[in-house]
Amino acid sequence: MKRKKRYSVACLSGDGIGPEMTAEASRALAEVSRMHGFVIEEVHMPFGGDAVRRFGHPLPTATRAACLDADAVLVASTREPALEAVKAELDLSWRITRVCARGSELAVVSPLADDAAPLAVERAFGLAFSRRARLTSVGESPAWQAALAEAAERWDGVLVGQTRFEEAVMGLVQDPSHLDVIASEQPFAEALASTAAYAHEGTRMVASGRVGPDGKGVFGPTHGSAPQLAGQGVANPSAMLLAAALMLGEGFDERSAARTLERAVVETLGNGVRTPDMLSSGAGATTREFMDTLLASLPAARRDTEFAGVSP
Repeated sequence: MKRKKRYSVACLSGDGIGPEMTAEASRALAEVSRMHGFVIEEVHMPFGGDAVRRFGHPLPTATRAACLDADAVLVASTREPALEAVKAELDLSWRITRVCARGSELAVVSPLADDAAPLAVERAFGLAFSRRARLTSVGESPAWQAALAEAAERWDGVLVGQTRFEEAVMGLVQDPSHLDVIASEQPFAEALASTAAYAHEGTRMVASGRVGPDGKGVFGPTHGSAPQLAGQGVANPSAMLLAAALMLGEGFDERSAARTLERAVVETLGNGVRTPDMLSSGAGATTREFMDTLLASLPAARRDTEFAGVSP
């Protein structure tokens, strides 16, 4: 019998709504991994304010060691200052930001250092190939253009467009639906991701990942710990779930599983199941009600026609 693939994840809940968000992400990961035939082993470690109260330090030695040993780190808030120490100890070379807003879903992929441009471009092409086979490049340097040309030869099924930074920003403001995967040089990436997420009012989900050459990375939602909502059971888990999907797809190359989870989140929201923060009036769903609906929708969200994990 073929042995199932296994992945280890260091879960850093922190404080505020972090423990609730991590618990719901664990439920989703357990079900998605079962459906797609692999195993995720989680280790939950003290972190941030929770660790300060229990151990007097936001990043205890045991937590630091668990992050180094795991295949990926899933954090409930990327705004926790102690996370910088985690990232500094890992070999992180490229970044991805996933944005679901105003009916569009897009990703911005960029290097974290100039010499990581070829890897970031390669990962952007791989992501585009697994989605709609469309990639938009924002970058003008000779090194960037060379990396783009080399990758385009290997991924001849991906339609590549090039645009200037100003034109890309305008496109995100006016009509982001024509954009899918954006490969960007480092100086432009943060502004592009922020424009995609916050150019307009409305419901949005934003998650990010910083990843190394071996796929090991740190993944999490961009929101804070929201201590005012802690313990009320009404926090919105959608960005945390998007981060978990990023981890599956870009950390573990389980892109079919990642898309199943992403679709379930989007379809649950599309069916009107929303937590109070997404409503201007009326009673919203609780965190658990949202998750129960999402978990029930996972089988229908799976698509067996994807060519996930295929490379040229």
